[in-house]
Amino acid sequence: MTITSRPWWQTDIVYQIYPRSFQDSNGDGVGDIPGITQRLDYLAWLGVNALWISPVYPSPMADFGYDVSDYRDIHPLFGTLDDMDTLIKEAHGRGLKIILDFVPNHTSDQHPWFIESKSSKDDPKRDWYIWRDPAPEGGPPNNWLSRFDGESAWEWDKATGQYYLHTFLKEQPDLNWRNTAVREAMLDNLRFWFERGIDGFRVDVSYRVMKDPEFRDNPVNPDWTEKMDPSYRVHEVYTKNRPDIHEFNRWLRQVSDEFEDRVLIGEINLPLEKLVKHYGENDEFHLPFNFQLIFADWSATAVRELADRYESLLPAGAWPNWVLGNHDQQRIATKVGMAQTRLAQMLLLTLRGTPTMYYGDELGMTDVKIPGDKVQDPWEKFVPGMGLGRDPERTPMRWDSSPTAGFCPPDVEPWLPVGSDFRVKWVNVALLREQERSVLHMVQELIALRRNTAVLNAGHYRSHDAPDSLFVFERFLESASERYFVLLNFTDKAKAWPYTESALGGVPEVIFSTHMDIPPAINDTHITLRDHEGLLVRVK
Repeated sequence: MTITSRPWWQTDIVYQIYPRSFQDSNGDGVGDIPGITQRLDYLAWLGVNALWISPVYPSPMADFGYDVSDYRDIHPLFGTLDDMDTLIKEAHGRGLKIILDFVPNHTSDQHPWFIESKSSKDDPKRDWYIWRDPAPEGGPPNNWLSRFDGESAWEWDKATGQYYLHTFLKEQPDLNWRNTAVREAMLDNLRFWFERGIDGFRVDVSYRVMKDPEFRDNPVNPDWTEKMDPSYRVHEVYTKNRPDIHEFNRWLRQVSDEFEDRVLIGEINLPLEKLVKHYGENDEFHLPFNFQLIFADWSATAVRELADRYESLLPAGAWPNWVLGNHDQQRIATKVGMAQTRLAQMLLLTLRGTPTMYYGDELGMTDVKIPGDKVQDPWEKFVPGMGLGRDPERTPMRWDSSPTAGFCPPDVEPWLPVGSDFRVKWVNVALLREQERSVLHMVQELIALRRNTAVLNAGHYRSHDAPDSLFVFERFLESASERYFVLLNFTDKAKAWPYTESALGGVPEVIFSTHMDIPPAINDTHITLRDHEGLLVRVK
């Protein structure tokens, strides 16, 4: 039984590629678009269906591409527009979709728009960015803080006697989406790529685009301490998730709907109660990114409560999604440990909803400690010692056991270290493909099961009570004669789940184990899981 009638973004698996770190094709130590094209056969073998590629636009690289100076071209570091066209064609030929990043909150200060805007108070593009006079007593217009260093989000421009707003680096001035001309220009940038064949966009920090039009001070956070991120000194009441952000969402969705079979994914790091409102009435984001698993306690109880609450809050007809990691957060194998990595991947691939997998997580890649002289991330440079740097989870993909892990030629220094610990020798594609029970093969087999099993792909979700440290949930369809139970053991000890055939509604059969064997797990009263094991049980 297969799924044929649902949108691809509900049935596919999204695989995030950080382009600087996936594959270097020209020997400069930095990944590029031809490198991604070079590795498409691997991705097709793995079974993922859609590739989300972090920014590859022209940029001064103050924030590694999230400071865009031209939305309609490719940075020479990554290749050319022709290279992107080739990638789109080759990916589509393998049944793979391409999703690009869209950065709407800000541009680079080197973007021609900002250069014009900064030239004079009277310039036609002055209002394309957010400029304000000093406060009555002098200094910044209000107490809004930069997310990168916790200092004022306002940068003084002596030449024109005003401040401009930058939610992130001063090299990333915020656009004024209340200006109709800005809106139309940015929406036309989306159309440019849709017309070129791009299948969708992940929209960077979408919930921050609309700010309070009255520019009121954010409330001071009385619980802030010096051990916390300095930008948390205030509560961001007036700088994110403003009521009219939903109008912004609809502007993007209207453009997406001009084209057939496209998807919009919003980067919205909010509590679930606020996150789900960004579905709108099926007129905002198709998939507001659900980051909750990244930050949740790694326990059966916490994960079950999270899954149940998310399902209960979803609007009618909304499709869920799950994420274990990305280019801004520690890798899942670092968070939960190598023994639980298999369990985490099984959770991601069996919960209801679209999974997004971060490159290398299928190998069990962990964060790499970056020596001080190799640090690249501006967040770590501006706020050292706080552990805010994102380099450790952005290190090169490990393709083989060579000194540079097959990412670039052995005599070339990669832009970030591949890691010198012993895991490099066995956490790589070449070795894991040779091992039948490796985590890589486990992920590949689970993806194939999910793609080819209607109940796992599109079925409903229902959790079941279980002993402490076990998370048990069911996937089912009213139209299907079989149901599936997912049993996850979050401990290093064997655990048993008691059952009766009458309660299950049929005879249980173990069809998959994260240990990559079929254990004698079922007796007449219990299903037993080994340490750190996940089981998929079919009931007919």
